[in-house]
Amino acid sequence: MQTLASLSLAPGPDAVPKALAWLESIAKREHWHKRTTSKLILCLDEALSNVVMYGFHGGAHDTGTACIALAVLASEQEIALDIIDNGRPFDPTQAVTRGLAESVDEAAIGGHGLRLMRHYLQDIHYRRADDKNHLRLTAIADSDKTEP
Repeated sequence: MQTLASLSLAPGPDAVPKALAWLESIAKREHWHKRTTSKLILCLDEALSNVVMYGFHGGAHDTGTACIALAVLASEQEIALDIIDNGRPFDPTQAVTRGLAESVDEAAIGGHGLRLMRHYLQDIHYRRADDKNHLRLTAIADSDKTEP
């Protein structure tokens, strides 16, 4: 896979909107299919929101400055998003998804992001190395790149 772009962010209220705008600009530049762009934006939003909200809550990082690094990698068939952070360890591949509610009255808000990510992505890979979370989200690139 070839690295298309990278971005460094500090965790905070503007991190997710900044990252989503960055990813959207790459999608436009690379002429990604609308479905590919939508699923990657949805999955980055979910994963990065959780990193920002829970990974650094209460001084979760041990030493140094809290940081998040993003990278977009692509091949002919796949696009991957790497999210690397020095926050609290968390492996989403081991998390159990909550069951679906029987009715609207029983439905809870939140807690369904991992289910969506598993639906839209080809692969979710996690490892912890050098006191950092390394999360790779891989999606199949839709073949018609010319659609707006």
